[in-house]
Amino acid sequence: MIRDITRAAVGGYLKILRLPVDTALSALGRRDTLAVDRADAALREVAGTALGDQELKADARRRRTATDEREKAQDLKAKAEQKAANADEKLRRGKEAARRQRTQATRRTEERRNKAEQDAERRKRQAAKAERERKAAAQRTAARAEEQIEDKAKRDRLEQLERETAALSEREEALTAADEAQRLSTEAAKLKAARKSS
Repeated sequence: MIRDITRAAVGGYLKILRLPVDTALSALGRRDTLAVDRADAALREVAGTALGDQELKADARRRRTATDEREKAQDLKAKAEQKAANADEKLRRGKEAARRQRTQATRRTEERRNKAEQDAERRKRQAAKAERERKAAAQRTAARAEEQIEDKAKRDRLEQLERETAALSEREEALTAADEAQRLSTEAAKLKAARKSS
């Protein structure tokens, strides 16, 4: 019974000692009372040893164990929060990298599309130029062929005219010769007739 009273007195005394510390921590917005709880457990251990109260010492051990478990839980929670923060940061970086890749892919696609359009336009211009050059070459070839045909026709016509001229000359010479022969024949006949009449 005395031990119960003593134990209750120690508990009440420790509560009185903790009150300002708990109030200060609460005012600061801190909920970490591990140091205070360890001190509480240590004081209970000392009091239990001094008073020879095994129950007080067992209570001190339970409080110390509970404090250790809370500390482990806080450490685990802090690690979990750190992992979550790291995961969030990794996710953010991944999203940013994906956004950059999408932007780059869009830009590369646009550049390829523009290049393809430019290449197509260049090929179209080259094809049009080649077509114009082909038509011009065909026209030049046709013009040369026409000139050759005209030149040949002119040569052929000239040769024909030369042949006709030669034939006319021959005919004229023949006519002249025939006329001359006729004249000579007429003259010969006149001379013959004149000789006969004399």
